[in-house]
Amino acid sequence: MNKDRLLSLDVFRGLTIAAMILVNDPGSWSYVYAPLLHAQWHGCTPTDLIFPFFLFMVGMAVSLGTPKGGEARKQIAKKILKRSLYLILIGLFLNGFPYFELATLRIPGVLQRIGLVFLAIALMHHYVTTRNQIIIGALLLVGYWVLMTMVSVPGIGVANLAPDTNFAAWFDRIFLSGHMWKLSNTWDPEGLLSTVPAIGTGLLGVFTGKLLFGTADQTAGLTKVFVLANVLIAMALAWDLVFPINKSLWTSSFALYTGGVAMNFYAVMYWLLDIQKYRSCYTFPFEVFGSNAITAYALSGILATIFGLISIGEHSLQEWIYTGMVSIFGDFYFASLVYAFGFVVICYLPVLLLYKRNIFIKV
Repeated sequence: MNKDRLLSLDVFRGLTIAAMILVNDPGSWSYVYAPLLHAQWHGCTPTDLIFPFFLFMVGMAVSLGTPKGGEARKQIAKKILKRSLYLILIGLFLNGFPYFELATLRIPGVLQRIGLVFLAIALMHHYVTTRNQIIIGALLLVGYWVLMTMVSVPGIGVANLAPDTNFAAWFDRIFLSGHMWKLSNTWDPEGLLSTVPAIGTGLLGVFTGKLLFGTADQTAGLTKVFVLANVLIAMALAWDLVFPINKSLWTSSFALYTGGVAMNFYAVMYWLLDIQKYRSCYTFPFEVFGSNAITAYALSGILATIFGLISIGEHSLQEWIYTGMVSIFGDFYFASLVYAFGFVVICYLPVLLLYKRNIFIKV
């Protein structure tokens, strides 16, 4: 089995990227079905699963594709640093496109967090034993919980989890003031401090890869993954009582809950696609997306911006298309969803061309 090209991993990654594009690009943000929106604060919607699923798969890819030991250790570490830097730079490019106003450029972002998480977990996989990785992951999650719920926030007072006054928001304002998410400017959903527990999400992907492929007995590996996944979900629901599940804060309970769900979801896909060898025309588009996932995501960000810049009369191209769909379907919400699906298809076509030509762009 070529573990660098697991069909289940490609399909899972592609499904996640397609879902990420879908929820990021509705016809109108005023008309979006509730499951396609993030939770307003505490809680978890299907949309909140998308980003942690991708970080989980980054961990899976690290466990399968990053060599360990030998004379090439220093060279491998350089490759890890280089790949992380590329992800961060692409993320900054997307944040700045097309005007690149550096004075107000948002520094955090999805690809920036992926780059930082990849850097941390790949170096740990390369240099740290599995036992110590587990210890580090647990310390990160417990330490974040203590910091967020028991340490007073400087200049504000008692520890709290409110959007503008929690410790993570204060920390990000110290280092990122003027360069945060434009919809708040006081906190960022991909901020610096909340990236710490996100490393735990990536490590769960690493551990899943080790459990599945660390033994020749595939059934035993799957059993271990299912058991651990549901233990993590139970732990998360218990932790939620004192440290609520929250995607924007990436609380420790959120990391365990979404990691457990991802483990269950991936284990089912691995059993179907790589053990039972199930094949279907329904899985092929996601295999295509998954084979060039970062390319698809970057393309979607650029196209969304361009659609917003091109003017047709008094409307942008995006607004013009959406308005036309509303006139066809007569339902604002459904038209918004159809637009989002159409945008996913537009992003799919160039990625399909790359796939047909056997071109896989690796960052």
